Amino acid sequence: MAARINKKRSFLFVSKVLGKHIPVGPYTPLLSGAALALLLYLEMSGDTADREVMDPLMNQAVHGLIHPEYAEEAYHALLAARLALPEPVLFIGFAETATALGHSMYNAFAGGASYIHTTREMIPELESVVTFVEEHSHAMDHLCYALDASLLSGTEPVILVDDEITTGNTAVNIIRDIQSKFPRREYVVASLLDWRSEANIQANRELEQELGIRITALSLLQGSIKVEGVPLLQPAADNGAAATTGAELVTTYVRDGLERLPVTSVDAQGVINPAAYLKLSGRFGLKSEDNVQLDAGVSRVAEQLRSLREGARALVMGVGEFMYLPMRIAAEMGEGVSHQSSTRSPIHPERRADYGVHSASAYPSAGDTEILNFIYNVEPGQYDDIFVLLEREVPRQRIAPMTDILQRLAGNKVHLVVLSSEPDTGGSGL
Repeated sequence: MAARINKKRSFLFVSKVLGKHIPVGPYTPLLSGAALALLLYLEMSGDTADREVMDPLMNQAVHGLIHPEYAEEAYHALLAARLALPEPVLFIGFAETATALGHSMYNAFAGGASYIHTTREMIPELESVVTFVEEHSHAMDHLCYALDASLLSGTEPVILVDDEITTGNTAVNIIRDIQSKFPRREYVVASLLDWRSEANIQANRELEQELGIRITALSLLQGSIKVEGVPLLQPAADNGAAATTGAELVTTYVRDGLERLPVTSVDAQGVINPAAYLKLSGRFGLKSEDNVQLDAGVSRVAEQLRSLREGARALVMGVGEFMYLPMRIAAEMGEGVSHQSSTRSPIHPERRADYGVHSASAYPSAGDTEILNFIYNVEPGQYDDIFVLLEREVPRQRIAPMTDILQRLAGNKVHLVVLSSEPDTGGSGL
């Protein structure tokens, strides 16, 4: 547990399997999404599922989540099962925390699946096909940029993926918006944790009756919570990177060979970033046939980064919503590699054994300097090399606050890695 700096929700369950607030082995968060995929497969396949095969797979997945040293084996066993659902489905991962969880869940199926994650980034050239509010969040509005208009326009089940369901209101909001534009019969809400009260569950039943739909909830852990007290709203960061010497900063352009989308983003001050987006990140929609190309890009980057490692311990970091590809790349970089992502979620740090966030470093986001981002639970010298993976270029002065902190945290080098479809031509802002 940790205390969130948010008057609407004062607490946070700090996940040991998500790769957001605690550095973890990359196969652990990949396995958490794959385990949810197996739950979905069992739910949708019903009596046709081969329980003699599926039950051992689920037991192996749970064992791998509890004991991280077995996560890689369990993850590959699930992928090798080549799960296939009885009908096509659309997965939607919630930004920012569940973008990788949703992608990993979608990726566990061999075919017939599509995926998109919501975003809080403003892209003027594109129109959001779904817009909804996350009521408890410090960043409330979600947008959904589907390049393929048919992605949401069918009648297939929609699988909404979040790391945690506390009230279920976020899912209700997106279901209402989707149903008003792209009506269908079936929704599934999948999450690592489900803390809904009986009143929350009853609200879902009433929504089913109102809209003439079915909503199924799937989770790895279910329970109930009671919250007392008044939120503490002071700043979160202790800027705990206390090391006095700075590690070397190296900027590297790495060719992934993947297609780019030539659109821009604009921040709250109206500042435009013209750098192209990675088309297959999940933000703009994916289908199962895209996975081969994405897998090849991941392996291509991992091979190049392996040659840059100098120490035994490395941390591969994603930035904000850009989590899944860094996670996959970290998984192919060898032993001694951990993964986590920066986050915009403000949390109180407390150096206490029974508390989930021991250190916090805050800095203005490279994407929008009015937004604070945080790096949690990384101590000075904990890692020899820290690799920060950027999906697109940003001006050097905007990323400097983050890399300055990481230089105080890394024991040896900080590698600022900019993914590119082609080798650097020397014309960037970095």
